[in-house]
Amino acid sequence: MTSSMSAASSLQALAANIDAALPQTQCTRCGYPDCAAYAGAIARGEAPINQCPPGGQEGIRRLAAITRQPEIPLSAEHGVESWRSLAVVDEAWCIGCTLCIKACPTDAILGANKRMHTVIAEHCTGCELCIPVCPVDCIELINASGSATGWNAWSTEQAQHARGRYTLHHQRTGRKANAPVRTTAQEPAAEAATASTEQPQSSAAMDKKAMLASIMAKARAQRAEQKP
Repeated sequence: MTSSMSAASSLQALAANIDAALPQTQCTRCGYPDCAAYAGAIARGEAPINQCPPGGQEGIRRLAAITRQPEIPLSAEHGVESWRSLAVVDEAWCIGCTLCIKACPTDAILGANKRMHTVIAEHCTGCELCIPVCPVDCIELINASGSATGWNAWSTEQAQHARGRYTLHHQRTGRKANAPVRTTAQEPAAEAATASTEQPQSSAAMDKKAMLASIMAKARAQRAEQKP
């Protein structure tokens, strides 16, 4: 084995150890597409060890021990340490657009087109990626860990389960590992405008988009009236 191969193998082993010390929420708050990508960046010396809010200070402590770096405070730029959250869909307002299903990295949302969706609690990592894509604001986050925060709100078994679900998600979608997920929702009208510059659309497709835009606008208005 050459020295370059040995160095590459050592780097991969270090990245794997770092990845195992992350809670596997796949939330992208660290600034990387997933936990494995962030772990790789830390191993290569391209990212600091304090960019994972779900892991909190205990997570930083674990990463410091693995990388033999000094423990530092959590980066405020990337978030704050908090309780483990669980996404809940208000089924009365869900329009079945499936955008949250596509955004979920662990396939924790069950539903179909034009059918109400629901979250499978044991699969949800609280990544929050479903929140911005919902066009009718029918998803909220609830506290799933009480007063426990960071890694204290997680177990090793839960992290392993989340990583397994993420692997299965990639197998199902065919999306390559470390590929970024969509984290923002475009207005239907904006999507239509973008698509129209790429290729001509049939009148039926345009009518469908217009109808969807109208439904979403009406749902938003109703939601706004209900909020205090």
